[in-house]
Formats: sequence, C-alpha cells, structure tokens
Amino acid sequence: MRELIVDMFSTLDGFGDGGPQSAAYWGYDGPGLQEWVARKLAEDHVVVMGATSYRMMAEVVQEGDDPSFARMAELPKLVFSKTLTQPLSWANTTIVDEPVEKAVPALKQLDDLPMITLGSPSLVHSLFDAGLVDRLRVMVFPTMHGREGEGPLFTKLPYKQLTLLGTEVIDDRLVSLEYKVN
Repeated sequence: MRELIVDMFSTLDGFGDGGPQSAAYWGYDGPGLQEWVARKLAEDHVVVMGATSYRMMAEVVQEGDDPSFARMAELPKLVFSKTLTQPLSWANTTIVDEPVEKAVPALKQLDDLPMITLGSPSLVHSLFDAGLVDRLRVMVFPTMHGREGEGPLFTKLPYKQLTLLGTEVIDDRLVSLEYKVN
C-alpha cells in the first residue's frame, strides 16, 4: 500500500514562501541541499501536486536547464485540478479531477510506490484535513520571517500528533525532520 508523504520547506518560524528574503530557498541553496534533492528524486515515487504548483513547475522545467529536470519529467505526476485539461506540457502527468478524500484512498491501493507532494499548500491542507497524510518531512531553513512572513504552513492544519522517525543534517545550515503522522 502506498504512503502519502508531505514535503515542506519551512523557515524556522513556519513560513513557506515570501517574506523579507524571497530568493529561491531563501538564499540557502548549496551543494548539501542539491545533493539531498538529487537523492530524493532518484527514489522512485509519484509526485502529487495541485494546479498552481503544476503550472509554476511545468514552466520552470520547460525554461530551465537544471540537471534534476530530466528526472522530474520521468517521474509519474498526479495533478489535482478541476481547471487543467489534457494535453499537458509536462511529460508523465495525469489530471485527477476527483476530490482528494475520494481519489487518494483509491490511489493508495494501487501499489507500494510512495506519493510525495511538491509544493501545493492548498492541496496539503486538504490532504491533512481528510486524514490522508502518512508522513511529514520538513526541511528547516535558518531564517525567521516573523511579522514579515507570508504563507504560514502549519497554522491552518488540523491538530495532529507526530512521531519523529528521523533527522538529517543536510549541511551546516539545513536540517530535515521526518515524522509519522499518528
């Protein structure tokens, strides 16, 4: 049975985007993070995202030359959307137009290939609200947005107890935390 894993990149105070440092990865990109991303992309999985993240990523991948983009194109992708229509520009992408609470339980029964989210904060909220998330991975970046923060990640999620499965120090700045959602 498939697991649904939510990946979140977060400031120390729980923001997912914007704020006073709007550079990619809040300016903390580097070899350690790129190695982590490459390792995670090398693992077979199904990418799960919403329409907004799909549109953004499909454009970035089409216009960019990052070495990870070829692997991202190879991976199967599920996009939850009622607005997108086939054909889609990003290879190996399937549109799911059913509500997550109906589609995800059926998708979990298909095989044991994990489903891992890519961005998509609204979809992530829906997945948590429906009780469908099995694991949560949070990459913590050493910055706090405080009152200038945008995109709070956790404040609209339902109450959940978590069990720490592991930690990984990525480099001298970044830490990845992995939890089982109870």
